Amino acid sequence: MAADTAQTFDHPALERPKVSDREPLHPGYLRVGEDVPPASTLDIETFDFVDPEIWRQGKYWDRLERLRNEDPLHFTPDSFVGPYWSVTRYEDIMAIDVDHKRFSSSWEHGGITLGQPLEDFEMPMFIAMDEPRHAEQRRTVQPAVAPNMLKDYEPLIRSRTQGLLDSLPVGEPFDWVDKVSVELTTMMLATLFDYPFERRRDLTRWSDVSTNMNNPDICPGGEVQWKQEMMECLTAFMGLYQERQAAPVKNDLISLLAHGEKTSNLTPMELLGNVILLIVGGNDTTRNSMTGSVYALNKFPSEYEKLKADPSLIPNMVSETIRWQTPLAFMRRTALEDVEMHGKTIHKGDQIAMWYVSGNRDERFWDRPNDFIIDRENARRHISFGFGIHRCVGNRLAELQLQILWQEIMERFSHIEVLDEPSYTSGAFVKGYTWMPVICHPK
Repeated sequence: MAADTAQTFDHPALERPKVSDREPLHPGYLRVGEDVPPASTLDIETFDFVDPEIWRQGKYWDRLERLRNEDPLHFTPDSFVGPYWSVTRYEDIMAIDVDHKRFSSSWEHGGITLGQPLEDFEMPMFIAMDEPRHAEQRRTVQPAVAPNMLKDYEPLIRSRTQGLLDSLPVGEPFDWVDKVSVELTTMMLATLFDYPFERRRDLTRWSDVSTNMNNPDICPGGEVQWKQEMMECLTAFMGLYQERQAAPVKNDLISLLAHGEKTSNLTPMELLGNVILLIVGGNDTTRNSMTGSVYALNKFPSEYEKLKADPSLIPNMVSETIRWQTPLAFMRRTALEDVEMHGKTIHKGDQIAMWYVSGNRDERFWDRPNDFIIDRENARRHISFGFGIHRCVGNRLAELQLQILWQEIMERFSHIEVLDEPSYTSGAFVKGYTWMPVICHPK
């Protein structure tokens, strides 16, 4: 990566976003900018992955590797989100992900993220439900991302991608995250919801806020601001939901919810929960993979050359990107009974973090797991979309968007050059990027 190139430009796009100093969320957590100690220097018993600073600095890989090798079922007794177990090996994660009889996703037991939801602001959503309610609600929205709909979306996605790429400044630095990743995914989200297109950045904002209540750079007003903006989101979507109920059914997500047998009478908080799920699921994951793909190809330039020589590798490269990037670092489950694993007992009611980001780098399953290999044979066996009944409903749409993006990039640019190390999101759930300066070089 040609970080030194950045020095030849004096350009606003090259200014790294500032990060506010903040009080650590929990005793022992790092302050902003404080050095993250190497895992080898720490007592493994003290490992806690909820400290935002290790994610903001991207320095968690050695900790995950130690857990995989030394303590594959690790208990953190005291953290900002309460006590929790970490599961870090691929096979163990798979086993828990498919065992929904013993491990619950339900919001009634805490849902899919670590910590307890706000008592006065619970947002039920179908991913955070157990059977049969999960399947009933999931089935309602599935038609919006069914194979026939993807065929319908493809020309639209392609034309928007072409228009956006054609508008980029060639030979001049810009922030890839904002100009490309956020914009493309937000346009797609607005289409899926049939949300007013000119207000599409509302969706980006609500996505960012929903997972960042404790991040002062996104939500400086903390819980009060978070609730206020979530209610703004609810007000907007409740209006659309009621409008769609009064109109004939269409294939957008809100219309499907409004007319679905099991979803036509959602409470306001159930509607909000499902909307936030679909926004985060359709936004954060795809946009971070769009940035991650450019970053990965710059870190592994021989793979970039391989792609240029054979663009038919794009679909497999997309799967490898989603593995290597892992846009959601974990999913939580809650034990419904005592479960023995690795000689330890997970007790009924305990929360468990399935670290997808670790399973996708597990040396027991992957050859050279830390390398980005675009023709990797088993790339599609990544677990970034989850596994079992809760597997991501929009996974094929995400893949389609990424494939089209790269098909169109290859038509236009000889190379997209990353000018500096990206800035990362600070938080253990959404694993992504906030800024990455690039230059597009013409063919």
